[in-house]
Amino acid sequence: MSVIFPRDKQVILVTAADLAPQALDLLDGHEVIFAGKTPQPADIAALARRHNPVAIIVRYGGVTAEVMDLAPALKVISKHGSGTDTIDKVAAKARNIEVRAAVGVNAAAVAEHALALLLACAKAVPNLNARMHGGFWDKATHKSVELAGRTMGLVGIGAIGARFARMAKALDMRVIGYDPYATNVPSDVELLDLETLWRSSDAISFHCPLTEDNRNLLNREGLASCKPGVIVVNTARGGLIDESALLDAVRSGHVACAGLDSFAIEPMIAGHPFQGEERIILSPHIGGVSADAYVKMGVAAAENVLAVLRA
Repeated sequence: MSVIFPRDKQVILVTAADLAPQALDLLDGHEVIFAGKTPQPADIAALARRHNPVAIIVRYGGVTAEVMDLAPALKVISKHGSGTDTIDKVAAKARNIEVRAAVGVNAAAVAEHALALLLACAKAVPNLNARMHGGFWDKATHKSVELAGRTMGLVGIGAIGARFARMAKALDMRVIGYDPYATNVPSDVELLDLETLWRSSDAISFHCPLTEDNRNLLNREGLASCKPGVIVVNTARGGLIDESALLDAVRSGHVACAGLDSFAIEPMIAGHPFQGEERIILSPHIGGVSADAYVKMGVAAAENVLAVLRA
């Protein structure tokens, strides 16, 4: 049984080593405890037991029912970003703990990163760069993909997806989308069923949350129905794509290139089968990490905490 020591200030636990100074200014009057750069579940549980926080701001790692039970004062779990799949929302609801997300504040950063991955795939930027540094001049043999006139398929048309749609339209692409929950779809995005989107897209980009209902949404069967040479971009959640099926599709050439910023298991460990694949472009789930988004997400997360604590 843990002993909760009395303290002058309420504790807010941050599952990271830092938070934007602007967010910390908002939390002045509370004691902010940091869990470190890469907190493991046991680390977060131990800090919850020791400090009994009234709020947890989640940057890395997750919050389980065990953590909630170790912090009886906990009133709110605030995500430093938009995806709450690392928080046990069912357990939180059962314990009357609010879960809030900083929805939309990193939309520009993530949409721009998705565009960067799309262009890197279409233009083979990483491979050409590596070849040039190796002393090669591939002008006579290289052929890139021209995106103008091709079809961009979006899975998820929330704040990020809608922003990315505008970028794709600026490239003169036709934009189609699938989102059964969207409430404000841009007028120039054609909504289709998922099977039609797989068959019609020259490139596919994911911009939806991960749920148990859409895990492995793009699976082996879906990939087989895609156009030969399709480009796949994922800056949302790794669990949306069957990674084994995607790897096989890339190796066979059916998928021309994949640009991935999120993965089924994070952080990616050495020896992952994606590593070393020339036509899989990787980044470490940093789509929403920009200097501006860091501040915006921190401030939004802090404001969400304070809104609950002051209610």
